[in-house]
Amino acid sequence: MPPSSLDTPAPHRRSVSQQELDGLAREHALFLQRKGGSRARLRLHDLSHLDLSGRDFRDADLSGARLYGARLVGALLTGTNLYGADLRLSNLSNAELTGADLRGACLRGAVLTGATMIDTDLRDGVIVTPGNDGELKPISFDINITELTCAKVNNANLTRAKLANAFVMQTDLTDSILRDAKLIRTNLSNSDLTGCILEGADLTEANLSGAVLSGADLSGAKVYRTNLSNADLIGAIYDSGAISGADTTNARVSKAFESLRRPLDDILRSHATWVASNGKEGERADLSEVNLTSCDLSGRNLAAAILRSVSLGKASLRRAALAMADLSMADLRGADLAGADLRGANLQRASLAGADLRRARLAPVEIAGPTAFVWQANLTRARMNGANLAEADLTDAQLQGASLTNADLRRANLCGANLQGVDFTGARLDDCRFDDADLSSAVGFRRA
Repeated sequence: MPPSSLDTPAPHRRSVSQQELDGLAREHALFLQRKGGSRARLRLHDLSHLDLSGRDFRDADLSGARLYGARLVGALLTGTNLYGADLRLSNLSNAELTGADLRGACLRGAVLTGATMIDTDLRDGVIVTPGNDGELKPISFDINITELTCAKVNNANLTRAKLANAFVMQTDLTDSILRDAKLIRTNLSNSDLTGCILEGADLTEANLSGAVLSGADLSGAKVYRTNLSNADLIGAIYDSGAISGADTTNARVSKAFESLRRPLDDILRSHATWVASNGKEGERADLSEVNLTSCDLSGRNLAAAILRSVSLGKASLRRAALAMADLSMADLRGADLAGADLRGANLQRASLAGADLRRARLAPVEIAGPTAFVWQANLTRARMNGANLAEADLTDAQLQGASLTNADLRRANLCGANLQGVDFTGARLDDCRFDDADLSSAVGFRRA
């Protein structure tokens, strides 16, 4: 691979010291406040390894700037021109990049954990500058397209981001939001998109070969001529027939109901015996990755069962015993869980949109004995959009990063619950109890 032209000084590129940068930041702050000062114009400047953390460089011109290894933690870069910038190995954790121009930028190995990149433009592009002979010549990396290869972009918000034709290979996008993002012909091969929100995203002709999409939500996504060969789609949420136009050669998908080695009733009876005998008889049920859509499991005993990535959409689990069951990344959309015992259950990244959880029990389980401990219900990053949780007991439950948009929480008990970063937008909270709950960073929280 040829060396990047940005590894050597480019014509007209000027290095900036930390002291000089601090002065420019102060002047730019005055400019933004309309108190004089001047706009930061750092086109083609070398800011490698400098610290811009927490700095306000909104609307600044950093096009073609070299920010290799720079620290931009929590930086304000809304609307900033970063066209063709070299951001390799930079740290942009929790940076605000809404509406920023990152076309043609190189973010190889960068850290963007928790960054906000709504409407950010990450399409391909190239920046040119006059050479010694007066001819315009491109300043480029190994390629002339936006690159996020091997970057860490977990828990970032890339809503409506434009990433068409970008290289995003072997990148960690865990739990990031890519709702309505433009990913046409984007190379996402071997990337980790576990728990990613890809609702309405355009993945036309994108390359997701070998990608991990466990627990990802692809509802309404365009998956036409998309390469999903060898991808892991276990626990992924997508509309029926939505991936029929994609290449799913050797992709991992949910197992058919018919793949069970024994009749379901036999498995459930053996599990009930296992529970009643404290594990001395029978066999613990493991229905992980099995498609049980619309199955009737009302009142059945599945306490402590292994149900990881199970498909139980529109299933009836009314008054079912599911205490301490592992339902992580399960598809429970539209399921009937009214009155179910879910104490201490693991519902991390589960999809419960439109589910009926009225009077469901999601409080902790207290384990007695010489090694007594409390087992809390885990709903971290669970999606409960439009779910009915009226009168549900969620005492001390873990709900960090969960979505409760338009959910019905009337008379629910959330005392002592961890609600950090929960989205309550449009939720009904009449007579809901929040004593000692942690509501830090909660979104849309409004008491009735």
